[in-house]
Formats: sequence, structure tokens, C-alpha cells
Amino acid sequence: MSPTATLSLDHFLEGGFDLRRQLADHLALELEELERRLPLATDTLAAAHPGAFDPSKAEAFYETAVGTGHLLELAAWHLSSADYIADTLRLQQQFARGQVLDFGGGIGTHALAAAALPQVEAVWFVDLNPENRRFVEARAERFGLQHKLRCFRDLHAPQLPSQFDTIVCLDVLEHLNDPSAQLEQFAARMTPSAIALLNWYFFKGFAGEYPFHFDEPQLVERFFRTLQARFLEVFHPFLITTRAYRLL
Repeated sequence: MSPTATLSLDHFLEGGFDLRRQLADHLALELEELERRLPLATDTLAAAHPGAFDPSKAEAFYETAVGTGHLLELAAWHLSSADYIADTLRLQQQFARGQVLDFGGGIGTHALAAAALPQVEAVWFVDLNPENRRFVEARAERFGLQHKLRCFRDLHAPQLPSQFDTIVCLDVLEHLNDPSAQLEQFAARMTPSAIALLNWYFFKGFAGEYPFHFDEPQLVERFFRTLQARFLEVFHPFLITTRAYRLL
């Protein structure tokens, strides 16, 4: 069976592209133990937050401190919100082509789905967390997509193309201490006809359940001013928080 058929929307809705089995194997856990940990994953990761968080050290924290806890938290979210995430995959299917950057790609759901699309030449998965990169590399190999999906720590890797036809950045911008600067980096790396798929959630939660999110009003205002100065929204029909943008 081709990767396109294997990584269909139906396959995702059935279990996140066989996420439970793959994650259990990767973490050397029995499925029963994985199922026990998944409902606790969000609270467990939140408890790892150091309290008084120095924004300048956010990058180091995500690279060295969250470890496999982030895999579990992301897996729990993708499995419990499959219908919603399926719409983000439909949106990606509509726009993805050529050279695709998946920035902060987590457990690789969107990177794998993009790599399976015939109109996509290559997917460049970028994530600070080495545990995420190892897991996504293993998943790509499992689906026979290692020739189209490669993993890197950051955008400075010399192997990456200078420009991308599609950028996917989901559930990431709120974790950055300067999301406006990230928008500028994206704009500089987009081809003239490129599309960026972005979302954000600058909110720590009604009960503080998202302590990792930045929410300072000045940061948020600067972000929206940069967004409006650099990008024009492209309409899509899906009722989701993710938006599509092209360069102005």
C-alpha cells in the first residue's frame, strides 16, 4: 500500500496513524502503561514548568527539560482531538506543495501526512526537542517516507533549502518569546507564491494549565502588527483556528 493510502484521513481518525503502537514501541512501554500515562500527560508536563520562567531560556528548556513528556502530551492531544486535527490535515492537503517546512512539528502528524502527498517534493521537519526528532525519524522510516522527510534542530541547518513553498507552524508561536521575529524569519524563507499555515494561542489557560504559553499584551500586539504588515490571509472553508497566509 502506498504512503498516500496508508496516511489517509481515515487512518488518522482511526488512531493517529498508528500512534499508540508506535509511541509505545519508541518508549519501550506496554500499551496498558501508555494508556495509563496519556490522560495524565498534560498535567505532568505542566508540573515540569520551573515557575519563574526566564523567557530567554525558553529554547534551552524545550531542548533539554521536557524530554519524552512532550511526546506523551502531544499524543494525548492528537488522539483526543482527532476530528479537529483532521481538519488541519485537510487544510494542509489543500495548500501543501513543493518544499514544505514543518516548524515545531512535535510528533510528526502533519509532516508525515505532507510527505505522503504526491505534490510535495520534500518535508523539512524542525523541532528543538531531540526526543521529538528521534520519534519522527522512526515514524518516517516505518511508513517508508525517510527519503522525503528529514529532521533538524533549527532553521540554521545548512541542508535546508533557502526558501519553502509551504510553511506549517501549528501550536508553536505561543511558546516563543519573540513570535514576531519568527514571522519575519518565515517571510524571508517563503517563495513569492508560498502559503504559510499558522495558528497561535497566547493564553496560559483559565486554570493556568498552559504555563508555557507567553501572553504579555505587548508581545501579542507586536505579533499582530507584524502579521498584518507582512501577510495577507487566504480564505479557507474549515472552521478551525489555523489560518492560511501569503506574502503581501
